[in-house]
Amino acid sequence: MRGLEEQSRSAPGSAADHHTEEEEEEEGGEEASLSNELSSDEDFDTDLEQGDDAPYDPTGRRCYLEVCGRLGVVPDSYFLQHMRDSELVMKHRGLGPKGTKALAVPLVTNTSILNLNLRDNWMEGRGGAAIAQMLKENCYITDVDVSHNGLGDEGACAMSRMLKENNTLTHLRLSNNGITDLAADDLTAALVTNSKLQHLDLSHNDLGDAAGHHLRDGLSENTGLRRLDLSWNCIRGRGAVMLANGLAGNIFLRSVDLSFNGLGKEGAVALGQALKENSVLEELDISNNRIPPEGVIRLAVGLRANKTIKSLNVGRNPIQNAGCYGLLKSISDNKDSAVELLDLSDIFVNQDFEDLLESMRDTFPVLVVKRGRKFAAFCRVKSDKTS
Repeated sequence: MRGLEEQSRSAPGSAADHHTEEEEEEEGGEEASLSNELSSDEDFDTDLEQGDDAPYDPTGRRCYLEVCGRLGVVPDSYFLQHMRDSELVMKHRGLGPKGTKALAVPLVTNTSILNLNLRDNWMEGRGGAAIAQMLKENCYITDVDVSHNGLGDEGACAMSRMLKENNTLTHLRLSNNGITDLAADDLTAALVTNSKLQHLDLSHNDLGDAAGHHLRDGLSENTGLRRLDLSWNCIRGRGAVMLANGLAGNIFLRSVDLSFNGLGKEGAVALGQALKENSVLEELDISNNRIPPEGVIRLAVGLRANKTIKSLNVGRNPIQNAGCYGLLKSISDNKDSAVELLDLSDIFVNQDFEDLLESMRDTFPVLVVKRGRKFAAFCRVKSDKTS
């Protein structure tokens, strides 16, 4: 309709004489319009307007085809076939920013889809902004996966703004999107405001020390999150301390994954203090964090006073047998300990550790401990190979 109206308003003349010039102007105008639509709430809303005499389209099929035509993208046949499903899985479809924009428009009024998986579609920041804007309007979708999409800080900030308004979403996965500390402030503001989101995955990004500082405030005031995944980021040093302080004040989180960061001694010490104060956290993964023996000993002090941790993963840290023994001893000394799994994967232990573990069997019958081989056994294997 828009194209026909533009033609009716054009001046008479030979189409061939102006074909190249008009095509170039139309193409440039379309790119500018798309950019504005993805970044402006008002422009986005105009795409959803339909005439009063237009038939009601509960699936959004007609709307999707119209938007695809306007944006110049090929309609996705899989989407057309599964618009009424409760779970829409469209991984690896190569949607790009325009294809994502076209998809987002009919999803605004879709009432069937509850779980939306758009993993690995290279939607970039503009596509992420379109999905975020859609989620401000849609009150049915509860689970969204937009991992591996190159959203960057632009897309992450758009998602953060969405979380301030959305009261339906419970699971959001933003893994592997190149998100940096520049988006940390917006993410924190979202955590302070939103009380519905329960699972947030920010793993495999580029969040660093500044993010740890900002997230401290967000976690201290958040009342909704139950699981937070910050694994495979760059949080270390002072940032790790700030983040641990935030965990100490949170009374809702049940599971936190901080593996593959760089917590080191400082982070472990701060987490030890957090374990003293936190009375709700049940799962903590701090594996692969360059934590030394002296750091984990301080962590063990907090574990001795903790009554809720059920699963603690400290594997693949250079804590040596001394650190392993300290953790196990802290559990042994805590008559109210809830630990069921102590993961010390790939860390060698000696006979003293094994003896202590054996002595705890009756008191802690459900305790499972994963560890590397005994150090003496390792020495024997090495000796056999060299002889």
